[in-house]
Amino acid sequence: MRRATTGERGGVGVSAVAVIGAGPTGTSVVERICANAPELLGDHQLDVHVVDPYPHGAGRVWRAGQPDLLWANSAAADITVFTDRSVRCEGPLRPGPSLAEWLGSEPGYFAPRPVLGRYLSFAFGQVVRTAPPNVRVRLHRAAAVGLTDVRGGQRVELSGGGALEVDAVVLAQGHLGALPSPPEVEELAFAARHGLAYLPAGYAADLDPGVVPAGEPVLVRGAGLAFADLLALLTSGRGGRFTEHGGELRYVPGGSEPHLYVGSRRGVPYHAKIGYRLAAPPPGLPRFVTPGTPAGELRRAVAKELAYAYYFELFNGHPSRTRMGWDAFEPAFAAAEWGTKEMRALVTRSVPRFADRLQLDRLERPLRGMRFGDLAGLGRWMAGYLTAGLERRADPAHSADLALIHGLNALRGVVPADPWFQGLYNYLASGPPASRLAELRALARAGVVTFLGEGIRVGRDERAGVWRAVSASVPGAVAARALVEARLPEPTVARSTDPLLGALFARGECREESGLLDVRLPDRRLVARTGAVHPRRFALGPWTAGGPGTAGFARPGADAPLLRQADALARTLLSVTAAARLRPAA
Repeated sequence: MRRATTGERGGVGVSAVAVIGAGPTGTSVVERICANAPELLGDHQLDVHVVDPYPHGAGRVWRAGQPDLLWANSAAADITVFTDRSVRCEGPLRPGPSLAEWLGSEPGYFAPRPVLGRYLSFAFGQVVRTAPPNVRVRLHRAAAVGLTDVRGGQRVELSGGGALEVDAVVLAQGHLGALPSPPEVEELAFAARHGLAYLPAGYAADLDPGVVPAGEPVLVRGAGLAFADLLALLTSGRGGRFTEHGGELRYVPGGSEPHLYVGSRRGVPYHAKIGYRLAAPPPGLPRFVTPGTPAGELRRAVAKELAYAYYFELFNGHPSRTRMGWDAFEPAFAAAEWGTKEMRALVTRSVPRFADRLQLDRLERPLRGMRFGDLAGLGRWMAGYLTAGLERRADPAHSADLALIHGLNALRGVVPADPWFQGLYNYLASGPPASRLAELRALARAGVVTFLGEGIRVGRDERAGVWRAVSASVPGAVAARALVEARLPEPTVARSTDPLLGALFARGECREESGLLDVRLPDRRLVARTGAVHPRRFALGPWTAGGPGTAGFARPGADAPLLRQADALARTLLSVTAAARLRPAA
């Protein structure tokens, strides 16, 4: 067994920590450990063991070998792993290039995932190369398969039979896979009984799109980011290509595409990324939402917060489209309850054009209450909807839409783990590049994609051996012998495919909250099923509860929550190792 616990090396105390996961989250933790070590570690030796079976820096999600058709869904200018002057943290700032700066690309460029993976590997390599002399970063291309207590520390079991003993462990595995959910198990069994094709929820790079048959109707459940990835693999990835004629994008089939019938809860895809800047500096937010906002009041408070951000930009960036100044509107808006007649009257008399008023309910569920006579009618509406959305996201006259997204970003660091808020955020702020929606429109025009609308329900017809899909938007049903779950796995600790996490959960040494790993804030220590807090186990990342803002990449100039939390965690880890040095050598 490799020994990495507190001991003596050349008369200098030696401590060790393990970081499980070497993707963006793990990289940030290691970077912050190295940045804080000169202040908190003194001349003591620290070994930082970084454990990941995938390339360090890129990790599983951003590893090389993926098709270039799979892109990052954040612009290159919105991705960094380095701290800048905006980051409010106790540790020292260590600036470095954003992805756009590293590539020398335009800010609006969306990098293929392998390219982003190379940037992340560069960043990790730079962290290792510039580590303080008394910090050794030791890399392990292995999976962590077990974690147990040992006297005075933690034992990490590695795939292949090795083990590490360390003073503390950080779980930073990033986005986790999940075993099929009970409904997916039923779908898999149905598919097996009837010889059908079924693709469960998963990450595009980990799925086999070859199981989706060519030239046949295929039901697609979901229209978010996973849908955009699968769409690229099933069209361009099968020999199709997009061409431009007179400024209009067209799709030339490759001949091996399926016919995709697409529906979801909302019935429309995520909104495209915005291609312009704010006309006025954004206000300080949040103003109405706090960490203590009661759950029953959260939606109204979030709506008011977003409306505040939206109208601030409208009144200050486009004052000719309002009937009063912001100084008069703002106190009246702040005093009014969201959704009341008083609020509606204020907006009506202050914003003359209906098109300039924020209709948040319609924005969130554009198909609600709409019914079409057939799929063709819905398709015509969808074509107009996609066109209008693309035009709006490219026109700075609608910069209040971008302000609303700034409001969402401000709330990510305040709103607790809430499925409704995360869904709203993903739909409005975390959509694909605009070019993906232009491609979707072209695919619909080419007959490769047909929209089913909102409220899709898929049933199993045992007698016919097919799936049948219905929706709230159109009459009738569509039958198919193939079904694709175009979504990422739901967060779950209980069904996680991660062996270390699964073992901890089975022993009751961790617990989940709304599918996320429960940690105590602010120190991010793991919470057991009994409520006990482990002094030497920590977790950070998109699958942990109570850590809003860590699900996406750190954005330059945005005081990124991920970087702040990684810094605080690193300082806590270094304090744990300082305490460990006081123990007698093992």
